[in-house]
Amino acid sequence: MTVKLNQRAYDYARDLIAEGRYVIDDRDAWSEHRPSARQENEFIERHGIGEYARWHLGIDDQEPEDRKGRYKFPYGDFEKVHRCGLLAAESRAGQRKYQDIELAVAHLHGMLEALGRTGPGKRTEAPGRGR
Repeated sequence: MTVKLNQRAYDYARDLIAEGRYVIDDRDAWSEHRPSARQENEFIERHGIGEYARWHLGIDDQEPEDRKGRYKFPYGDFEKVHRCGLLAAESRAGQRKYQDIELAVAHLHGMLEALGRTGPGKRTEAPGRGR
């Protein structure tokens, strides 16, 4: 399996953060905030696999383009970037030694951290809020 950075998704995530479409949530909230398989399938049905791909920072180039399994390292809920999703992606990329993805996610995480200190306060207090 060869997984590489999805540059299109990285650029999209940067744009979302710049537009204020992010949630600074708790590290462990990803299991609550990440889309379910049903939500993923509904999103693909409505928007297509190309839009689905923009929400995943990794691409497995050995998987067919029209399959969900091609797209790795989700970072948001199809509306906003989630800090917890970035942290989960950063950790998994580091474990699997996908350095290009790890560095890209670290940059996105840094953007959120900087905005969290100076931005409009998009912190959530409980799982599920901010979606």
